[in-house]
Amino acid sequence: MNLIITGCEYVGKTTLAERVSQWIADTMGTSRSFHDHFTLPSPEVRDRDGELFMQMSPDFKERFQRYMIEYHLLPAFFTDPDHMLTGFHIEEAVFAPLYYGYGGEGQYAARSSFARSIEKRILEIAPDTILVLLKASPEAIRQRMKENPRPRDQAGRRDGILQDKDVEHVLQAFQNEFDATLLRKRIQIDNTDLTPEETLQEFVENAQKHISQRDRLRILTHQALLETGEAKSGEVAHIKTRNY
Repeated sequence: MNLIITGCEYVGKTTLAERVSQWIADTMGTSRSFHDHFTLPSPEVRDRDGELFMQMSPDFKERFQRYMIEYHLLPAFFTDPDHMLTGFHIEEAVFAPLYYGYGGEGQYAARSSFARSIEKRILEIAPDTILVLLKASPEAIRQRMKENPRPRDQAGRRDGILQDKDVEHVLQAFQNEFDATLLRKRIQIDNTDLTPEETLQEFVENAQKHISQRDRLRILTHQALLETGEAKSGEVAHIKTRNY
């Protein structure tokens, strides 16, 4: 399955991604974990050089993020049965102008326009890609920020960039990018009052009309193997991915 899950921090993207990975494994036999490293500073530099990285110029960060996004569009990724991304180009279009210092309208490599160019390429490489916008009310986001704040890194900073004053703006910006997307297969899920299990069920129900013929065949094949006892419950392949 080719899948992008995006949305504001604290909407539960990683939680849903983990459950979707397991659902794919259970229904199709195996699955890969998501690429979840598009928020600056990325996991690869956060613990070691995160503070130094964030002091780099906007031009440097722009190049790094452009490389990251371009890298994850390499054809080799799409030879696997599953290529799944969290945040990705939509998140970049929202967070770059607000928090990273580049990519606003009228600036070089404006990220909203960049996002559309990325989507044109996705449509050429993997037109069956499903885009999921996960969202919640501003009140729910703030409550989650209060009840479950991000842990601190070695430099003493919160592992997250969303600021309380920006919640409404960020939620609307994600909605605007979702509304402008060129990707044809789209799902919106508001999990303001949903548990993680209910959010997954919403995804499964809405994804049925978007599942590719290849993945439908994987489901039928795995079901047949389960019935004959030739297959076990699916496993998620947790592959450590690097950004370079």
